[in-house]
Amino acid sequence: MKKMILAAGLVAVQAFPLSAQKSDNHNFEISKNLEIFNDIYKQLDLFYVDTLSADTVIEWGIDAMLRQVDPFTEYYPEEGLDALKEMTTGKYAGVGAIIRYYKKEDYVMIVEPLEDSPARDAGVKAGDLIVAIDGEDMKGKNTQEVSNQLRGDAGSTFELSVKRTGVEEPLVFKVTRRNIAMPPVPYYGMVSDSVGYIYFERFVDGCSRDVRRAVVDLKEKGAKSLVLDLRSNGGGLLREAVEVANLFIPRGKKVVYTKGKLASVNSEYYTEKEPLDLDIPMVVLVDGGTASSAEIISGAWQDLDRAVIVGRRTYGKGLVQMIRELPYHGSLKVTTSRYYIPSGRCIQAYDYRHLNPDGSAGTVPDSLTRVFKTAGGREVRDGGGIKPDVVVEPDSLPSIVYDVAASDVLVEYVNQFANAHPSIAPAGEFSLSDEDYDDFVKLVEQSDFTYKRRTEEVMKLLESAARFEGCYEEAKPEFEALAKKLSGGVGADLEKPKNKKAIKESLESNIVSRYYFNRGAILQQLKDDKDLKTALEILADKERYEQLLKPVEK
Repeated sequence: MKKMILAAGLVAVQAFPLSAQKSDNHNFEISKNLEIFNDIYKQLDLFYVDTLSADTVIEWGIDAMLRQVDPFTEYYPEEGLDALKEMTTGKYAGVGAIIRYYKKEDYVMIVEPLEDSPARDAGVKAGDLIVAIDGEDMKGKNTQEVSNQLRGDAGSTFELSVKRTGVEEPLVFKVTRRNIAMPPVPYYGMVSDSVGYIYFERFVDGCSRDVRRAVVDLKEKGAKSLVLDLRSNGGGLLREAVEVANLFIPRGKKVVYTKGKLASVNSEYYTEKEPLDLDIPMVVLVDGGTASSAEIISGAWQDLDRAVIVGRRTYGKGLVQMIRELPYHGSLKVTTSRYYIPSGRCIQAYDYRHLNPDGSAGTVPDSLTRVFKTAGGREVRDGGGIKPDVVVEPDSLPSIVYDVAASDVLVEYVNQFANAHPSIAPAGEFSLSDEDYDDFVKLVEQSDFTYKRRTEEVMKLLESAARFEGCYEEAKPEFEALAKKLSGGVGADLEKPKNKKAIKESLESNIVSRYYFNRGAILQQLKDDKDLKTALEILADKERYEQLLKPVEK
């Protein structure tokens, strides 16, 4: 027995030096490499043929270092803190306008002045080209450069010169910048006699209050059930996610907890308030753009069997960041922990420490994910985002639809339409006539719009492979017949029923935003929304709704 105790003691004594040695080696490696990095820059500064900018070169080095961890760990120098502030608060000082580059004129265009914004109050309209700011020519400037010029201190005034369709001389406006708050809930309303709908776009300071107000208002209008749309919601503040989750689950429930390398970042987050409504049936819409805090509340409600999740698998961001202050007023947004939702699962989908050969982050295959249980015993899995309770497959869209949506010709047509029509039908009821669509097709055919047909690219590859293998001549008649069937001008492609339907919807949404702003465009897009249709079907069938939240009997 004495020998065993003595042996155990020796093992314990030996373990401490090994641990200390490992820590010393780690610290030595850090010091060594920092010294090498510091000396390399000094040598460059002293001997390199040209003078280097310390700010630029060192920032390149920092960016390269951060690319080795994950895309959410970011460095913000002093001049970049406005972007960090906007991310967490949803606010910035500027004119309140959405802009895009218009290649045809080589200027940046106002796509939409926001409601109640300095740009709109000054008289700026959608379609205006920004030709000068305080007398400085903006020709050839990209959107970021123009955006930097438009932003500034709240209360400051500048001169904005724009070129407007149908007006020969540039128009000049005096615009006074002010704080712009991007609404976290840009639209909510009734989508049937008894179903309320909330489009929730971002998690910023105070967003839970906006969601609460929307719910209360909808219930006063007769909502007996709710659809919360979290599609393309990239997340944000974790504490706001807990507050939103608390609206529909009891006080004292654990919503999420975090684990990191340091004990100081380990936290548990419980609901602290009395809920707004524990019983109202809810469907949450999600997709691949649903991430971070949006995944926390959709995952927490799924784990607690509180709502039916509908749509596509979410992004899979199970990492938490915190802001660390740096010397000279900089900041580092650094990933410090992983989060876990009530069932105990972490839904992180990407492994940024072990990249694929092409540089992309690896993912955990479904076969290797682990099974967890919801409060009611339903099976859910970790490792790949939130899988909806009801999956809705999106319509596949041809490449021409995306190319048209991103083109200048679409913007040009919307400008022409808006100039020719002082008013249109209300958002959600507006429809583009076939005659109007024919005008759009003619405009496209007269423009320099081009796009790559994916079928043509595949045909070329197939033909090249056939020639390489020596079988092309034998199959040449079939190749030529297929090429003839697949050929056709842009106009013919635009008239194909599937293409026409999708492009018309895109045109309608862009036109409606000119008259009714972002909230109008959202309402217009709900007209033919497959996810919303599925949600309404589920909420209309009480038995199906309840069955979806019950464990599957084996």
